[in-house]
Amino acid sequence: MSSGELLQIHPQELQFPFELRKQISCSLQLSNKSDNYIAFKVKTTNPKKYCVRPNNGVVLPRSTCDITVTMQGQKEAPPDMQCKDKFLLQSVVASPGATAKDITPEMFNKESGYEVDECKLRVVYVAPPQPPSPVREGSDEESSPRASVSENGHSSAVQFQASKAFNERVEPKDTSFQARTLISKVTEERNSVIEQNKRLQQELDLLRRAAKQSRGGIPLMYVIIVGLVGLILGFLLKRT
Repeated sequence: MSSGELLQIHPQELQFPFELRKQISCSLQLSNKSDNYIAFKVKTTNPKKYCVRPNNGVVLPRSTCDITVTMQGQKEAPPDMQCKDKFLLQSVVASPGATAKDITPEMFNKESGYEVDECKLRVVYVAPPQPPSPVREGSDEESSPRASVSENGHSSAVQFQASKAFNERVEPKDTSFQARTLISKVTEERNSVIEQNKRLQQELDLLRRAAKQSRGGIPLMYVIIVGLVGLILGFLLKRT
């Protein structure tokens, strides 16, 4: 912070992030640490190039005042990005309760008997802020497969697309597998019932033959029960 006898100025120089054909602004802060009303005025060696708001005013006791300096868009950059422009901040003690309307040019004229404090400020061009890296932005879904490459040499975008395709197809495959498993299980049960029905039919035929050959024969109730069991199994088989 540059410190004069009446006002403290921050920063000590006017820094502009230079860009061609673009208006650029920077700020100054004036601090009044005294109990006096301090009037100020800002001058520059190149008034057509800069706009200062406010270019004069009064800083109240124990308070601050912000000044905005705007540089007009330039058609070409200066050699080596060096600027020779200068600013001069003049300050003088004003009467108590003074406002910007009370400021006159004579107040900053030393020949008029005023004690004028002066502080010179130089202009510095700095590099403009860099835009965000396009590589990091390319990590989204819509990025090109060549936007970024992982350590193992594969494109992260290609990996993402492969993962997306797998996610879209895995659910139908799982559903188809479950359906095939269920069909296979039902088919096995159906075949098992058919096999059991055949066995029962064979046993029933054997019993019938044995009943014909045997004198005593097999009780009629047993034959009926076996026949009913065969009919029930056949009915169940048709339902499946």
